Amino acid sequence: MNNPVKKLHYLLMAICCQLIAQPVLNAEIYRITDESGRVLYTDKAPGNAENIRQTTIPVQTYRRLYPVKSVYDGDTLILGNNQRIRLLGVNTPEIESRHRPGEPGGVAAKEWLQRRVKNQQIYLEYDQEKKDKYDRELAHVFLPDGTHLNLELLKQGLAFMSIVPPNLRYADVFSRAQQQAEKQGLGIWREAGYQVRSLDQIASGTRGWQRFTGIPKHIQQKRSFTYLILNDQVSIRIANNHLNLFPALEKYLDRPIEIRGWVSRRNNRFMISVQHPSALIRR
Repeated sequence: MNNPVKKLHYLLMAICCQLIAQPVLNAEIYRITDESGRVLYTDKAPGNAENIRQTTIPVQTYRRLYPVKSVYDGDTLILGNNQRIRLLGVNTPEIESRHRPGEPGGVAAKEWLQRRVKNQQIYLEYDQEKKDKYDRELAHVFLPDGTHLNLELLKQGLAFMSIVPPNLRYADVFSRAQQQAEKQGLGIWREAGYQVRSLDQIASGTRGWQRFTGIPKHIQQKRSFTYLILNDQVSIRIANNHLNLFPALEKYLDRPIEIRGWVSRRNNRFMISVQHPSALIRR
């Protein structure tokens, strides 16, 4: 085989390998009811057609199921190949490590996730950005029966929404689930550390995700960010390329709102970065 033909041969092989590795959308999935009434799903066509029907899992499905090696915390899984999977759209409280103290609800979220994936394999569904700055894969995680684990964490009150554009899939569904869990006082929503506080408590040194109430007084626009100014010390920062996701910012002025997120501090000034309107709630 001469060099040009050999190069073409290897190129075609590489393309084929890439195609095989790609997710298969709308894959054929079979629903099986066994003798005990348990429902199972498989992407292999069973030989016996009794109690079997073809169906679709209402997500992007993959021909390959991924084995779970371990659970790092409530929103991070480690696959059999040691790849870390960060659950998209949600954030659970931190667990204790040598780098940081634990937060209320962190252990409960991790233990819940461990129970759900024990002896299980998972389907992954990606959004617009596949990896974060820590090289973790970002994904929606589904069990073979179609259970959406990201969504279930919100329903159980074990996580709060953390939508980061451009990964916006399921944002509306997540918002409804979170509102219901909050209304019922489930999980973190009954923890004292996650109750809403007034802005005059922002300097208390509390770490992690927080909820504050305040009244924006005016808008300040700069080249990359727009700020809702709450007072001389506190502002809300929104990236200008995310403004199209929000209602007109004037609608937040001179009325009480709840701000959800992480607080950063520079000297005596505080800022809460907001990336999605689910983190700004008009009261």
